[in-house]
Amino acid sequence: MSIEVRDVMGRVAIAVLAEASFADIVAAMKRYAVGAVTVINAERRPIGVVSEDDLLLKEIDPVRHSVSLFESRRQRREHEKAAGVTAAQLMTIPAITVTPGTSVRDAARLMHERRVKQLPVIDAVTGRIIGTLHQRDALRVFTRPVAELEADIRAVLPESGRFSLEIDAGVVRISGRARWRSQAIALTEAVRNVEGVVDVVCEVVTDNDDLIVVPPLM
Repeated sequence: MSIEVRDVMGRVAIAVLAEASFADIVAAMKRYAVGAVTVINAERRPIGVVSEDDLLLKEIDPVRHSVSLFESRRQRREHEKAAGVTAAQLMTIPAITVTPGTSVRDAARLMHERRVKQLPVIDAVTGRIIGTLHQRDALRVFTRPVAELEADIRAVLPESGRFSLEIDAGVVRISGRARWRSQAIALTEAVRNVEGVVDVVCEVVTDNDDLIVVPPLM
């Protein structure tokens, strides 16, 4: 069973309007103890995100009014943000979003790749923000009840009666017998891909090694 964003997301949409002031943004971050807020338009659709890094440019940017011909596009944008006073001027675009039906695995991968700690959750039909997914929400898959986790693991085991399982703190130990070594490897990877599994220890005995590499004749 794939765990979806809807199963772990926070139902509070942490967002500010595009015209929100610098002080409003700081207040929202403090109120919800977050490092970023989503910027939405009048229809509650995400248009960008303001992070603590964006706000800190106000403090660290040494040049706010002069422009160098040799600066990069990124540097120019940072100068603009440092001079900004509203969410629309400070935000990073576009807003990276997920829907309730997005798998937690895909959402976690997105957060890792984009180096963000939270994602706005939008309604798949209207595009309006309906909640927020935090990193801590995604990590909740590793605290699933053991019985639920075992049921999902059993579902991916071929001829599951031939294998026994031990689960301890998310680490799955599999024992049993398989005909081919490749089957044991495939079995290990299938279990490893079950959401909530921390690691897999495979103690499956195999009758035949079909992965032996035969050196070419000289």
